[in-house]
Amino acid sequence: MTRTAVIAGVGPGLGESLARKFVAEGCQVALFARSATYLEELAADLGANAIAVPTDITDEQRVEAAFETVREEFGPVDVLVNHASGGAWKGVEAIAPEEFEQAWRVSAYGALLCSQQAIADMRDGDGGTIIFTGATSAVRGRGGAVGFSGAKFAVRGMAESMARELGPAGIHVAHVVIDGQIGTPQVLESNPDREEETFLDPDDIADSYWHLVEQNRSAWTLELDLRPHVEEF
Repeated sequence: MTRTAVIAGVGPGLGESLARKFVAEGCQVALFARSATYLEELAADLGANAIAVPTDITDEQRVEAAFETVREEFGPVDVLVNHASGGAWKGVEAIAPEEFEQAWRVSAYGALLCSQQAIADMRDGDGGTIIFTGATSAVRGRGGAVGFSGAKFAVRGMAESMARELGPAGIHVAHVVIDGQIGTPQVLESNPDREEETFLDPDDIADSYWHLVEQNRSAWTLELDLRPHVEEF
């Protein structure tokens, strides 16, 4: 079965690993992000089953247009990964209201807009899968990051609510807690004295996301918690 997948928030690291994994598994993949140049280069590298769709996911009209582009190119959407996140790394006294709002808009509001578009396709079809990328801050507030923590708590609440609402329609909603630092090439290069096994490998995380897509409806995962087997304190 060929699935059409949208990955909202693609960049070097986990977003790219997700795109490569889904294409390798036979999906047609649409890449959403604001960086047109990066998306186009990645799509060209992935081949005919990937398209770059430069999009500001906080803009309702642009999200609607982006999903229309996907439908015209690949057909209805079967899988959505809400992967975009944002947040000013500031405490409650330092963060500007506009910065707090922007963190929420990228992580939660953008996920809502993308989900509403995908759900319409999934209800008309045979269901589908919506995955939210969470973080440690989605379950435990982080000091000095009130915007990021607030946004990630919102995302987790959305996932739990949507799972209960959409499950009867055959739509699997899951939330993935990334409990640790992802070992992207840039992160590894900037931490030369730290053991690689203390980071999460983005390709291995992508494997876990794909498992969620393929799960049987008799035993769906609502929340998946991923961390390296060795922790860095």
